[in-house]
Amino acid sequence: MTDTQVKQQSTTAFYGQAIASFTVAMAATAIGIYQLETNAWTRAFLAIAVLFLVTSSFTLAKVIRDRQEAGQIVSRVDQARVDKLLAEHDPFQKL
Repeated sequence: MTDTQVKQQSTTAFYGQAIASFTVAMAATAIGIYQLETNAWTRAFLAIAVLFLVTSSFTLAKVIRDRQEAGQIVSRVDQARVDKLLAEHDPFQKL
């Protein structure tokens, strides 16, 4: 039976770019909401909506990742069963 491991290949630069882009996007949105020429209640509502959108995005990304990992685990279990059957099979055995 072969041991296959799922390896994530993320570089430090990609990780840094993801953090930087998230930070810039949140800062730009916060500055944009702050600069709106409207009352404080409207700005507060927009800020809460943005925070809800961000947390929902993180949750969605986690759910998608978890489903993908679960599918990989099922696939690995199925592959292990097939490998075991092939290892135990003797094509020269008389029936």
